[in-house]
Amino acid sequence: MDHSPAEAKRASIADAQSAQQSSPPQELSGSDILVRCLQAEGVKYIWGYPGGAVLYIYDALYKQDTIEHVLVRHEQAAVHAADGYARATGDVGVALVTSGPGVTNAITGIATAYMDSIPMVIITGQVPTHAIGLDAFQECDTVGITRPIVKHNILVKDVKDLATAFKKAFHIARTGRPGPVVIDIPKDVSLKTTTFEYPATVEMRSYNPVRKGHGGQIRKAVQLLLQARRPYIYTGGGVILGEASTELRELVDLLGFPCTNTLMGLGAYPSSDPKFLGMLGMHGTYEANMTMQHCDVLLAVGARFDDRVIGNPKHFAQVERKIIHVDIDPSSISKRVKVDIPIVGDVKEVLQELIAQIKEAQARPDQQALSKWWGQIAEWRGRECLKYKHSDEVIKPQMVVEKLWQLTKDRETYITSDVGQHQMWAAQFYRFDQPRRWINSGGLGTMGVGLPYAMGIKLAKPDADVFCITGEGSIQMCIQELSTCQQYRTPVKVISLNNRYLGMVRQWQQLDYGSRYSHSYMDALPDFVKLAEAYGHVGMLIERPGDVEGALREAIKLKDRTVFLDIRTDPTENVWPMVQAGKGITDMLLGSEDL
Repeated sequence: MDHSPAEAKRASIADAQSAQQSSPPQELSGSDILVRCLQAEGVKYIWGYPGGAVLYIYDALYKQDTIEHVLVRHEQAAVHAADGYARATGDVGVALVTSGPGVTNAITGIATAYMDSIPMVIITGQVPTHAIGLDAFQECDTVGITRPIVKHNILVKDVKDLATAFKKAFHIARTGRPGPVVIDIPKDVSLKTTTFEYPATVEMRSYNPVRKGHGGQIRKAVQLLLQARRPYIYTGGGVILGEASTELRELVDLLGFPCTNTLMGLGAYPSSDPKFLGMLGMHGTYEANMTMQHCDVLLAVGARFDDRVIGNPKHFAQVERKIIHVDIDPSSISKRVKVDIPIVGDVKEVLQELIAQIKEAQARPDQQALSKWWGQIAEWRGRECLKYKHSDEVIKPQMVVEKLWQLTKDRETYITSDVGQHQMWAAQFYRFDQPRRWINSGGLGTMGVGLPYAMGIKLAKPDADVFCITGEGSIQMCIQELSTCQQYRTPVKVISLNNRYLGMVRQWQQLDYGSRYSHSYMDALPDFVKLAEAYGHVGMLIERPGDVEGALREAIKLKDRTVFLDIRTDPTENVWPMVQAGKGITDMLLGSEDL
């Protein structure tokens, strides 16, 4: 039986842990215990920034050579880089920050990972236990501050509890619906000693996520799917997180149903397959949104019907349809949209059971009805909603992404993005055929993630091409990490679609605020070429459409160098289609002619 890379990793971790348990317990400091725990969990990289509260931990890291510590230039980037590593590999990402401002700088990264359900362990330093609550230097209530944005957090007050805390943290982070876990370690706990023994297993009465879907509910779902006349399969990031892309592809091919992915689910089903209708939602395709609204049976897998996907829930509810919803997290089901058949369970296992039951069933989907449905979808596709005006005078951002896809589609390529217009163009025009190749911030919509994500991925995948598609606004939020790229030799390619505006803000201001461009224009931009060169990298300025392909080819050729491409794009270009806030998903603007 084949295992996914994440499953193989977990097996090797289990072997390492059992070997460790066979040796007699040792008396170790809290800091040495921390390192042993990370080693037992198979951690290869940790991103961080030192400070007073974590210096014993840094001293312990100095004395070992199995875990590589990456010194970032800002704690936010430490968490983002660990997050990007986790998204690309499926492993737990690990970050380390000091107390006080170290923690508060990391908050944005923690919230980003929480919103997208990314498995992470964030180790935070804390003032000594006797000083907690006394407003000591660099003290903050880490547990209180992070409580709403973590899956769990733990303040370790006794060194004897440290190993168990780590075992719990990694178990909670990677099982069920994944998410970030914070371990807050007071400075004296990292100094004190105790006997070390890493637990083989951990049991928590209050935490037992369901993996196997309810058999009766799955049978009902199969019956409904086989009776559908206008079916649709809608999947989100849960399919990728649950390593269920193979099962999704088998299910879609078995049934011959149309399929769509959310922004976070791109790559779970190949975009090159004709059964894929493109991304759906606020900037989704016309055909994906129309199919979503007019289907009679909807199978939702690892998706959460969020506001950017279905628009106004009242509009969505106007059309009667039967909804099957599969998710590992019961709180995600019927949260925004009432569903008919809820199935709580691991998406991989549920899809495997669905496939098995469909194969066993005597019935098959009504091919005549399905053919008619595909005919309707072909009409919607005929609108060519992603068409844009090409130009020989000014660089169109869509063209840049299309060129990049053409040049890299046959290579092992990872695309990160920041947040804004460039993110949507990347999602629309780069055709992802594999999972975990598209790395972006969905739920929180965090500017600044693109470069740290790329750094984290490049360490995990040194032989792959890693591109960060960004804008001149987003890139400046973590641009200091160009220094980290140089120190740790992570040669990523930065493609800045520079339109001199905070593009998505400008677009909304044009459409909804009477073209009053309040503080969305960039008046004092740096010379990005010189800035890249100052950090020791290659900088390129591209101002003509005819120079785009050559510059991309040159950047790809410079395999061992970080390259910053400052591409001056059309400042008036908007992202189409677009569903405006408060509207239904079929109420789409397809271009400036709809204004």
